[in-house]
Amino acid sequence: MSNSANVTPNDLSAFWMPFTSNRQFKKAPRMFVAAKDMHYTTSDGRQVLDGTAGLWCCNAGHCRPKITEAIQKQAAELDYAPAFQMGHPKAFELANRLVDIAPEGLNHVLFTNSGSESVETALKLALAYHKVRGEGSRTRLIGRERAYHGVNFGGISVGGIVTNRKMFGTLLAGVDHMPHTHNLSKNAFSKGPPEYGTELADELERIVTLHDASTIAAVIVEPVAGSTGVLIPPMGYLKRLREITKKHGILLIFDEVITGFGRLGTPFGADYFGVTPDMMVTAKGLTNGVIPMGAVLVSSEIHDTFMTGPEHMIEFFHGYTYSGNPIASAAGLATLETYREEGLLTRGKEMGEYFGEALHSLKGEPHVIDIRNIGLVGAVELEPIAGSPTKRAFSAFVKGFESGFLVRTTGDIIAMSPPLIVEKHHIDELIEGLRKVLKAID
Repeated sequence: MSNSANVTPNDLSAFWMPFTSNRQFKKAPRMFVAAKDMHYTTSDGRQVLDGTAGLWCCNAGHCRPKITEAIQKQAAELDYAPAFQMGHPKAFELANRLVDIAPEGLNHVLFTNSGSESVETALKLALAYHKVRGEGSRTRLIGRERAYHGVNFGGISVGGIVTNRKMFGTLLAGVDHMPHTHNLSKNAFSKGPPEYGTELADELERIVTLHDASTIAAVIVEPVAGSTGVLIPPMGYLKRLREITKKHGILLIFDEVITGFGRLGTPFGADYFGVTPDMMVTAKGLTNGVIPMGAVLVSSEIHDTFMTGPEHMIEFFHGYTYSGNPIASAAGLATLETYREEGLLTRGKEMGEYFGEALHSLKGEPHVIDIRNIGLVGAVELEPIAGSPTKRAFSAFVKGFESGFLVRTTGDIIAMSPPLIVEKHHIDELIEGLRKVLKAID
């Protein structure tokens, strides 16, 4: 570790931190200065077990040699190449490797720099697709309550987290929302997909009746809603959504920013649930979180619809300065190779069973009102403190950090998504650490 890595800046005021209680943090900073495999190193030299894969993104763990070396080599060879009307080999190679592991039929890739940008790309593509086909009246976008689709205007419009929406005006026009699927009274302490709530997919039929299918462009859902507290779809729910969207000519978009790249024990959530969408939004695990990058996987039908008209004309007026960036592409290729060599895209199935049993052993601990799990992702929902929502879970997060492990919180829900390289002893350490914290907090 370099000397400079140990130094905490004297002045923390300039950096306005994202999704952070800035005043609280800056009074007692929680600083990481290094990471390796399953652990972070803090500025005071402690080891902290990563129970969240960074921010749901470091699926192969931290500072993996193949990825680090690929970035170093690429930076010295080709640092940047324009993405408009020019190319470089690694972007095309990465697109091919993504198509190789994607559900059949998703044969084309648009590169972005984040999950938020991937969502915006998919929504714009859905609107443009219908217009190109002569159905320009299909402008309505359907999301879901308690959904998280990033923080750009399209994403917060179709998203359903109130705090992400309420400050920013009227957002996109013509957006509607299906209900979320979380049902504590019937599905508490479910293991895997819960039994009740499949019929909630039929709410889409109600929305179609209200607006008419001829006005609806796309439906976007997360296979498992991660950032809002690990909300797992009921059995058959996603298949029913697929049936309804096909029936009415509506595109189905899966936001797989969290569920992609092995999180559920399959390459993508689409594989786990046996449902292939028209578009799949990815980011995070694509580069193991090391370099910002996202990708939208698109069906041949959508792609081919745009490939008409004069060949010298741009087919789709959208993209980013950093789409398919050479260093990000190199990181993506090395990440996919690491996943392949170590079997990480399916390892979550085996380890998820052990993780689920360990997680559910917390039933009966203080404040716990629900536990849910699927693959290598799980949540513990706590009874809120009367008059102080979110405070109990945040206290658990801080005490966990002080005790040597990292979890995420959303509201009064504690979420865990350890790197896919996790071993049983790491799971034991994480769950037993959380058990002690739950007994210690008010």
